[in-house]
Parts: sequence; C-alpha cells; structure tokens
Amino acid sequence: MRSEIKEYQAVEEAAQKFVKSVAEGDSKYAKELFINEAVLFGYLDGELEHGSIEQFYHNVDSVGGGDEFKARIDVVAVEESLAVVRVLEEKWGGRIDFTDYLLLLKMNGEWKCVAKAYNQNSNTIQKQ
Repeated sequence: MRSEIKEYQAVEEAAQKFVKSVAEGDSKYAKELFINEAVLFGYLDGELEHGSIEQFYHNVDSVGGGDEFKARIDVVAVEESLAVVRVLEEKWGGRIDFTDYLLLLKMNGEWKCVAKAYNQNSNTIQKQ
C-alpha cells in the first residue's frame, strides 16, 4: 500500500540530515539518521568500502562538502515502514560526484537509515 504524501515528506526530512552532514563536513546530523548497526557499501576511488557506517562518518568528518557541493534528494519509494531514497551529490570535496541509495525503516515512529550503498561517478575517480 502506498503511503500518504506526508510520509514522503517525513522521509525527505530525514534524508536532509545526510545531506547536511556531507555539506558541512560534520557527521553529527547523519548520526541522528543512521542506526548504530547501519552498513555501507560502495567504491571510493576504486577501493571497496564496506562494513560499519563509521567509515562514512570518518569520510564526512575528514572532507568537507566544499563550496561547489550540491545535492538532490529523490524519495524513490515509501511503503508503510520501508523507504528508499536516492541522493545525487556533485563536487563532494570539490571533485567527487556520487549517487547514494539509502534504505530507511520506520522504527518507533521515526525514519532511520539502516544501509547506504553508493556509486562514485567514473569520471571523478582519482587514479592511484
């Protein structure tokens, strides 16, 4: 059953915490969104990152979004207690474009992220 529009808005507001953390280079907002057991998967400059969401926090705290950073949030699906969000990022750290997918669950009435998977656009991969 498709959720009401207000749930899509609530999911978008939750995902804004992700974008705010990346833009400001401060993981404190993302820590409100992700559960402690959340996982991440993706390739950063050709190296596989996987495991604890702590790696994402480290990346965010190490590299600020930069002046050119832009993001767009697309709420792909909301099905009662499950949501999928796509976040398009341009110029993270001044050079990297990402497409992130966030998987959220409604837990105790609040949208929380349990997993993040991402793709780094191939034209922004820094060769080692």
